[in-house]
Amino acid sequence: MERDIVHLSKFLSLVLRHDPKIVGLSLDRGGWVDVDGLISGAKQAGVSLDLELLRQLIDRGDKKRFTLSEDGCRIKANYGHSIAVDLGLEPSIPPEVLFHGTARHLLESIREEGVVRGGRHYVHLSGDETTAFGVGSRHGEPVVLMIGARLMHEDGYEFFLSESGIWLTRNVPPQYVDFPAP
Repeated sequence: MERDIVHLSKFLSLVLRHDPKIVGLSLDRGGWVDVDGLISGAKQAGVSLDLELLRQLIDRGDKKRFTLSEDGCRIKANYGHSIAVDLGLEPSIPPEVLFHGTARHLLESIREEGVVRGGRHYVHLSGDETTAFGVGSRHGEPVVLMIGARLMHEDGYEFFLSESGIWLTRNVPPQYVDFPAP
């Protein structure tokens, strides 16, 4: 069952963050889709899905990637989109330090360019090292970078706090990154 939940989470991330057309849907401006349409489209794509399974996925997910509307009729991804959506987030004042998990082989490019968003709309930062370490471990030998978030904010960079507790910003220039010793 756990493997099914992981597979379903990856499938939903693909559909709700990057490519809703694979199940014949499009996201509304806020990133929402109709649950019935999602279930129907998933079935046509060979993925068995129902409302109860969606609820389990959302309730069990430690990263709070998805939100189900109160009436259970719509669902959206909370962050990580590569397609344009308006999550309705207001700028927030970040804590003094935030953390970014990455892989050791990416450090040189981060030293040169900073932390860039790649194909996403935002760089994702976490409020704790453990979460950042988990993110970094998905990409190779993990490294956790400390980000001078408050100083960035004071210098005019905007931060947004997602519904799931992930901090978002457009980019992190290298001067705000505390790199580990080699």
